[in-house]
Amino acid sequence: MKLKKTIRFAFVLAVVSSFFLVGVGPVQAKDIRISSCNAMTHPQNIGLLTFKNIVEKGTNGQLKVKIFPNSQLGGERESVEQVANKTLEMATASAGPLTTFNDDMMVMDIPFLFKNYEIAWMVLDGPGGEALKKTFEKKGFKVLGFMENGFRHVTNNIRPVFTPEDLKGIKIRTMEAPMHMVNFRALGANPTPVPWPELYMVLQQKVVDGQENPLMNIWEVKFYEVQKYCSMTGHIYDPMPLVANLKWFNKLTDEQKSILELAGIQAQNISRFVNLAREQKLVDMLKGKGMKVNAVSDAEKERFMKISQPKVLEEVKSKVDGKFLTVWLESIKAAEDSVNSGL
Repeated sequence: MKLKKTIRFAFVLAVVSSFFLVGVGPVQAKDIRISSCNAMTHPQNIGLLTFKNIVEKGTNGQLKVKIFPNSQLGGERESVEQVANKTLEMATASAGPLTTFNDDMMVMDIPFLFKNYEIAWMVLDGPGGEALKKTFEKKGFKVLGFMENGFRHVTNNIRPVFTPEDLKGIKIRTMEAPMHMVNFRALGANPTPVPWPELYMVLQQKVVDGQENPLMNIWEVKFYEVQKYCSMTGHIYDPMPLVANLKWFNKLTDEQKSILELAGIQAQNISRFVNLAREQKLVDMLKGKGMKVNAVSDAEKERFMKISQPKVLEEVKSKVDGKFLTVWLESIKAAEDSVNSGL
């Protein structure tokens, strides 16, 4: 009888012990999948590698970051849709496609809004950027940083663009972004939206005359093979927010959230510095491939702005929250004042 009780006690003890051992065992890693439309050599993905390193080291491997470049998980709009539906943890996307999910992102599509990178960064890292992030939270997204894409420039096969008049009649591919189309229509061009993965083929087949993109994209996708002219219009500054599903993010521990937020800032900054450091080299490389690259004078950019910005701003005002737009525009003015103070 005593032997049976001893065996029974030993069995219960073993079960209880195994329960506690399971409880204190190693935590299973959670995958964070990030969709990106560009190659791993793009500044945004170089930044995302920094994000990966900081997150994995900071969480002792409890969170594992997997980057899927070259639109492997779908185009920008499809990827953000997956994040919204909680079938994907994170994605990066240009401002244009993000306006599908958040009208307030249209403020980034106002042409000639930023005079240079420094002012754009001051705004995104200040009250304007914080206000923009809050508008995304209302839509179910957490913005962890603004990965760099750069200023957008026009390429085409018809003529170099020095003045607004040079754009007249040119059939130009734009992103699937309403304000981009308003901008080019106001300048006399014929804007035609085409998804990013299809763009090279569309240019090759001469379905459109030209397109507009940051220099790194022009180089990376070898647009110099199918485009003759590159004009440095710099009409729109185009960051690529790193967005996460907000409900998914809120289920993380406070420590994990802090690590992801820190990693997002570090990744953002790395991507910015890499892009800026490359720009002149990219111009030289495009010229080396036979592209005719031309600058656009400040005086002509002012003319571009006076023609298209009021029409785009009118459209934006009808779609964007008024209080947010005021904060945004005031943030730009404050940044410009800070730069010019003491001069």
